[in-house]
Amino acid sequence: MDAPAPVAVRAVPPPSRSARLRRAGRSLVPYLYLAPGLVLLGIWVYRPLVQTGQLSFFSWNLLPTTPMVPVGFENYERLFTLPEFGTSIWRTVVLVLGLLPFTVVVPVAVGLLARRVRGRAAVIYQALVFAPLLIAPVAGAAVWQWLLDPRSGAINQVLGTTTNWLQEPGPAQLAIIVITGWHVLGFAVLVVAAGLAGISDDYAGAAALDGATPGQVTRWITLPLLSPTLVFLVLMTVLLSAQWSFPLIDTLTNGGPAGATTNVYYLLWDYGFHSFDAGLGAAAGVIFFAGFGVIAAALVALSDRVTFHDN
Repeated sequence: MDAPAPVAVRAVPPPSRSARLRRAGRSLVPYLYLAPGLVLLGIWVYRPLVQTGQLSFFSWNLLPTTPMVPVGFENYERLFTLPEFGTSIWRTVVLVLGLLPFTVVVPVAVGLLARRVRGRAAVIYQALVFAPLLIAPVAGAAVWQWLLDPRSGAINQVLGTTTNWLQEPGPAQLAIIVITGWHVLGFAVLVVAAGLAGISDDYAGAAALDGATPGQVTRWITLPLLSPTLVFLVLMTVLLSAQWSFPLIDTLTNGGPAGATTNVYYLLWDYGFHSFDAGLGAAAGVIFFAGFGVIAAALVALSDRVTFHDN
C-alpha cells in the first residue's frame, strides 16, 4: 500500500507593522475613555495629597508673604503631645458608633417596610424619607438651632425639659449625632433600596413553598444577601462620618462646648484655618489619611469573609 502523500503546510506570514499598530490602537481605546477621569483624579486628589505630605514637614502660617520654614518631623512629634489630638479620635469613634443605627439599622427597617407600600402612598413615603438628603446642611442646621433653643424650642417643649442642647457637652454631642443621622438617612435608605431591588424574588418564593415564614425569609435569605450593601454602608460611615458632621458642627457648636464636638475633620480645619498652623494640620491630615486607609483595607478584607453574594 502506497504511503499517503505529504500535505504541504503553508506558512502564515507574520502580521505586518500596520496590522500591529491597528491592534494596539484598538486595545488603547478603553484607556482613552478613562484618561479624562484619571487626569482629573490626579489633579484634584493625588496632587493635593502629595502637597499635603510635603507641607507636613514645614512650619507656615498660610500667609503668602511668610516663608515656609522646614522643621522635619517636628509637626508629627508635637501632634502626639497635644491632648486634643487623642480626644478628637475618641469623639470620632463615638460619632461613628452613634451614626451606625441611622446608616444601617433604621435604613434596613425602612427599606423592608417600604416594599409593602404601594400606589401614591409609596411616592409620599419616599419623599418624606429622602427630603433631608436634599436639604443643605447649613439650612438644616439653622432650623435645628431653632428647634433646640433651650427656652422656646419645640424639642424641649415636647420633652418637658430645659436642656441647653448645644451648650452642654453631652447633649451637644448627642444633638450632632442625631442631626447628622437625620441628614444621611435618605442616602442610606436609597442604598438599601438598591440592594433589596437586586435580590431576586425567586428565593423568597421557593422558601415560602417550603413553609418558611416572612420573618424566616428576611432572617435567612434577605439579610444575608443584603450583607454586601450593609458592609458598604458601614465602610462609608467609618470613613465619612466626620466629614458629614463638619458643616453642622461649624454652624451649631464650633467644635464646642469645651471641644465636646471636635472630631478629626473639624480638628484639621481648626489647625489649618483657625490656628493658622498649616504644617500641623497637614501632619494630622497625613496621619488620619493613613489610619483611615488601614481601616478601609481591613473592612474590605473582612467583607469578603462575612458577605454573601447572589451568584
